[in-house]
Parts: sequence; C-alpha cells; structure tokens
Amino acid sequence: MARAGLTTERLTRAGADLADEVGFDHVTASELARRFDVKVASLYSHVKNTQDLKTRIALLALEELADQAADAVAGRAGKDALTAFANVYRDYGREHPGRAAATRMRLDPETAAASAGVRHAQMTRAILRGYDLTEPDQTHAVRLLGSVFHGYVSLETAGGFSHSAPDSDETWTRTLDALDALLRNWPAPSTP
Repeated sequence: MARAGLTTERLTRAGADLADEVGFDHVTASELARRFDVKVASLYSHVKNTQDLKTRIALLALEELADQAADAVAGRAGKDALTAFANVYRDYGREHPGRAAATRMRLDPETAAASAGVRHAQMTRAILRGYDLTEPDQTHAVRLLGSVFHGYVSLETAGGFSHSAPDSDETWTRTLDALDALLRNWPAPSTP
C-alpha cells in the first residue's frame, strides 16, 4: 500500500531538489527515502528503483528547461534568439546543477522520443533557420551548440573559470558572439 503523502510527482521533485544539493550522480532511492523518513520499500509504489527515479528527474528537468527556453525565444530571431536560448541553459545550470546534469542522462530511444528533449532539438533548429543552414550542417550546428552550452555550464559551475581574468560573464558574451559569427559564416565541408 502506498504511504500517505507520497506521490510519484512529489518524489520526483524531491529527487530533483536532492540532485541540485548533492549532485545527480549521488541521487539514490535510499537517500530519498531517508529524506522522507520512510523505508525504501515505501517508495516502490511510486518509483521502481534508483534508475527509474533518475529517469523521472531527467524528464522533469528537460520539461522545465524546454518551458523556460520556449518563453525566452518567443518572438526572437537570429542572434537575439541564440543569446536568449543560451542564457536559459546557463541560468538553469547555475540554479539547478543537479537537474542540468540530469538533462544529459542517456534515455532509451522510446523515452527520449516522448520527452521534452525533442522540443529542445526543435527550438535549436528553429533558431538555426535564421542562419540559413541546411542538412547535414544544421545537425552539426545543433550538436555544436549543445556541446558548448552544456560544456561551458559544467566547467563554470565546477569553478573552472573562477581562478583567472577576464570573468566568466565576459567570456560567455564573447562565446555567444563567436557562435553567432560562426553560424553566419558556416564553413563548407572540407575534402578528405
């Protein structure tokens, strides 16, 4: 029987908060049960195991991030859309480091296809339409932007940029300027 007050949604949100506190890699059903002062078995009516909990956290984080990104890019195009989109990723990663790490969790194909990750790719491609990229260059650019955004935020939140000048805000602005310039002047494929 399910313990009163425990729901899948409540456990998922508490797990996401836990991820932000201790890091996504350290989230376990056992630790979450301790937070609710219940036995792990009490969680099993709502989540199957730690892997299921982590998947639910990843799906929540993808949804939250997609909603914020959609709001930020609405009505924008070109560099303005790129900057707004990138800033959402950066702000979300700084405010929710565990959730941001969860967005990079490998999901099975069926779960991934039904997740808000699809919205992220669609928004990125919509932004890239302002740069006149066609396939396969559009896919290359989607991967580049994802790598830069996630990589920068991961390094920044780990303190990787705090030991030298210029400050990381200035570097972030210059990085977005460089990405805009690259996307406007996308190189032709090199021949082997």
